[in-house]
Amino acid sequence: MAVTRNHDDRRNSRPALPPRLVLAAGIMAVSSGSIFVRFAQSEASSLAIAAYRLGLATLILLPLAWMRHRRELEALKPADWGWMVASGLFLAIHFATWITSLEHTSVASSVVLVSTSPLWVALAARIFLDEPLTPSLLAGLALALGGSMVISFAESGSTQAPRPLLGNALALAGAVAVSGYWLIGRRLRSRMSLIPYVTLVYGSAALFLLLASVFFHQPLAGYKPATCGWLLLLALVPQLLGHSAFNWSLAHLSAAYVAIATLGEPIGAAVLAFLFLGETPSILKIAAAALILGGILLALRRDRA
Repeated sequence: MAVTRNHDDRRNSRPALPPRLVLAAGIMAVSSGSIFVRFAQSEASSLAIAAYRLGLATLILLPLAWMRHRRELEALKPADWGWMVASGLFLAIHFATWITSLEHTSVASSVVLVSTSPLWVALAARIFLDEPLTPSLLAGLALALGGSMVISFAESGSTQAPRPLLGNALALAGAVAVSGYWLIGRRLRSRMSLIPYVTLVYGSAALFLLLASVFFHQPLAGYKPATCGWLLLLALVPQLLGHSAFNWSLAHLSAAYVAIATLGEPIGAAVLAFLFLGETPSILKIAAAALILGGILLALRRDRA
């Protein structure tokens, strides 16, 4: 009872900043990720960009994790390390496929498709936990997949999307991969603090991406200062500030509210792509995005019931 009471007190206490304002700032921070990636891709490979994004974030978090959570880190069991490495592998696949998708399809399409991860999380949870596939989940999945096919059709022949089928498939693969990261996180976060968890998972993901970069002979150094700046911004803004805002908001807002609010990321990314990259979504693409987001909302609504 004491734990529940303390949790309620923390949720009901008056925060220093309006939670919805912090959440909105987090959405805009995460939305900037695809724009920074596009600028960095003028010189760096997608694998290198993903490795630097997670590697720099790990280096920033590591001193904090060691100073404040050293005992927790030292008490980790071998099984916990195994799960964190697995989580890092899923996260590495997510960033490798999603960032590569931005080479082949538009920002709006890529971010909308990678945002379907809540559907895949819900589907996997029901499969592995032997829960029935509800009509709401199936309908939401059908809407999202239908919208995905419409987006691919809408981008055929577009100069903004040189290879839309490949790019959209990679974005969907990124959504499926990050679902594994979220599912393992459910298991570990129940007994681990946030900072040591994300530090170790980000670090293991960065190592996988570095190894992949070396294996595929992707250059990891010799970039221009501007490219280095974009890589640093990727680690600071969408990875650290954006996700930290989401996690801070969870202490003051319901998880369902935060999950639904993060669906604003595709909208924010599309606006930034229009302003900085000159990408203008067609009416057909906007309708397809509405189908996908509607499908996710339908699945999330069922999860809250």
